[in-house]
Amino acid sequence: MTYDQSTVEAVIKNYFDGVYEGDADKLAAVFDKTADLRWVENGELQVLNVPEWLDRVRKRPSAKAEGKERKDFVVTIDRSDDSTAFIKVHCQLLPRYFTDYLTAMKLKDGWKIVSKSYRYDLRE
Repeated sequence: MTYDQSTVEAVIKNYFDGVYEGDADKLAAVFDKTADLRWVENGELQVLNVPEWLDRVRKRPSAKAEGKERKDFVVTIDRSDDSTAFIKVHCQLLPRYFTDYLTAMKLKDGWKIVSKSYRYDLRE
């Protein structure tokens, strides 16, 4: 299955859908294969490559399958030119509420997320 990656907005939509649906293939389509995910845990920088993250996505039940509420939205898209964008989004995988900072670039095969840094809050 091919996912539209012709615009930054299409990549974000597919990202949100992939996260909520737990669809690792949809997520793989919007991330560059060299991308990584970064976050801070106990004051230490953690780094996970995309294949490792997608493996985790495949192994966990999706928010959609569990009937959890979906809430995701774009806070801002900052485009420095026609091929680079910095995107701040909010999404949730209850009980985690995420703020994601995505860097996207327009490559030969369309827009791809090349880096993701994030943080989350746990809420009851």
